[in-house]
Amino acid sequence: MKIILLGYGKMGQQIEKFALKRGHEIQLIVDKDNRESITAALLSGADVAIDFSEPAAAINNISLCFEANLPIVVGTTGWYEHIEEIKAVCLDADQSLLYGSNFSIGVNVFFHVNRLLAKAMSPYKQYDVQVEEIHHIHKLDSPSGTAITIAEGILDGVEEKTKWINNLVGENEELIPKADELLIESHRIEEVPGTHTVLYSSEVDQIEFKHTAHSRAGFALGAVIAAEWLQGRKGFYQVTEMFEF
Repeated sequence: MKIILLGYGKMGQQIEKFALKRGHEIQLIVDKDNRESITAALLSGADVAIDFSEPAAAINNISLCFEANLPIVVGTTGWYEHIEEIKAVCLDADQSLLYGSNFSIGVNVFFHVNRLLAKAMSPYKQYDVQVEEIHHIHKLDSPSGTAITIAEGILDGVEEKTKWINNLVGENEELIPKADELLIESHRIEEVPGTHTVLYSSEVDQIEFKHTAHSRAGFALGAVIAAEWLQGRKGFYQVTEMFEF
């Protein structure tokens, strides 16, 4: 494939390495230095774009790819409040977009088991549940997109919880969740790639379900595999649709 990289931070650089390793070609790299000069015409001839930029840039990058008739994989999070309008535009224009909060194979297995665990725990009302996430201090959004996906899986299975709330430790006043609120506690610590923990606590014991990323490599490889999966497909997809259990 000929790939356009939208964003060239640490993730973009890792994606480039895996793409080249798998026999693909990087046609163009777009970052903060040249973003303003990029037009749809410059994207022509590519097979797919992979976006790991910034929340503020993601919407414009998606629109540009739609204009260029270019499939796009979006790993950037923090723009999901616009997801329904983007989906409508994508489907109306017969474009291709795949997005996800996390492209790691391990995390997507985690998402699946998290939903099963939530349903299994739902009858046991003595347990309260919360989510904890730890990321590097450079991460711009809080909570992480991965934590939101985990929370949504819990909300689907635990009927007492109707919405999630976020507490960014050290930045906001500590939040005390109401009975129907699922707390996501966010921590920002130096160069942590990403750790997510689901805690079910009662007076007598605690269950911890945890995923720890050792590096960004799993996310980057998953993004390249997602770009390969998107080839020949039209529509609006989540990364979870790549994984059939």
